[in-house]
Amino acid sequence: MAGKPVTSCTIGVLALQGSVAEHMGHLAGLAHVLPWEVRRPADLDAVDGLILPGGESTTLSRLLKTFGLFEPLRQKIQEGLPVWGTCAGMILLAREIDGEPTHLGVMDIKVRRNAFGRQVDSFCQIAHIPAIAPEPTELVFIRAPWIEQAGPAVEVLHALEGKIVAARQKNLLATAFHPELTGRSDWHCYFADLVRQSLI
Repeated sequence: MAGKPVTSCTIGVLALQGSVAEHMGHLAGLAHVLPWEVRRPADLDAVDGLILPGGESTTLSRLLKTFGLFEPLRQKIQEGLPVWGTCAGMILLAREIDGEPTHLGVMDIKVRRNAFGRQVDSFCQIAHIPAIAPEPTELVFIRAPWIEQAGPAVEVLHALEGKIVAARQKNLLATAFHPELTGRSDWHCYFADLVRQSLI
């Protein structure tokens, strides 16, 4: 008997700063996924989901405004666009940032910037996260934030020593680490499934 056809989707990567090529490479390796670099508002209309990569959150927020993407993106998120923020991208999504003004403010989390330390304090960890993959996966932390508080609608996917480092709220996914810097595409597969579900 023929299997159920897989829904194809277009997943964008905000291509203004950060590890864009690495995310694009992982997406290109997934079946039924078309990667798309997002640089202008018209690109938002072409994608079914969007990745906000790592970088520097304040700079990314300023670039979003400079390129006319800030308000259109926030509106798309409120309308249900699946968005995944990694590291600085997670900070962009947060409704509250410890000691700083918010940016998009669309996810019910409070984050602390550079919570794990400076660049020299970067580290990797192997973790088993059943919701993401049956095998252990590598987590790469670089000047990483963590989630200090999560609202009732937020599903905690992983915590490290009591600090939340991965969470999901409906169409939003946030990770404090950088899955794009590993050799596995578990998190990209998970996000692609989230995007496909939104199209059904």
